[in-house]
Amino acid sequence: MKATTTFRTLLATLLLVFALPVLAMNLQQAMNALGPAKEQGLIGEQVNGYLGVVQASPEAQQIVELINDARRAEYSRIARDNNIAVADVEARAGQRAIERTPAGQFVKLDGQWVRKR
Repeated sequence: MKATTTFRTLLATLLLVFALPVLAMNLQQAMNALGPAKEQGLIGEQVNGYLGVVQASPEAQQIVELINDARRAEYSRIARDNNIAVADVEARAGQRAIERTPAGQFVKLDGQWVRKR
């Protein structure tokens, strides 16, 4: 009986350890997945300097959250270092991101997702 409980505990622990990398994405993985996700039309750039989900999926949402968190931290650092408002950094970053978005990928303009021409 005790051996069965120990085996089940060990099995559950192993399953959890191997499942965690599948469930949780880190920032580097999100950065690597961003290009393909944008090309597939799942994620797009917004004028506020942050990514948005164009077509909902758990992976797209996770990519957006991780990268937006990193962007938010970087925008705050830039604003603090230059004694300017975070909103100004966000607006400039959004403008540049939209300018740099290749044709065919999504950008959010006037509240609507559109493919950039």
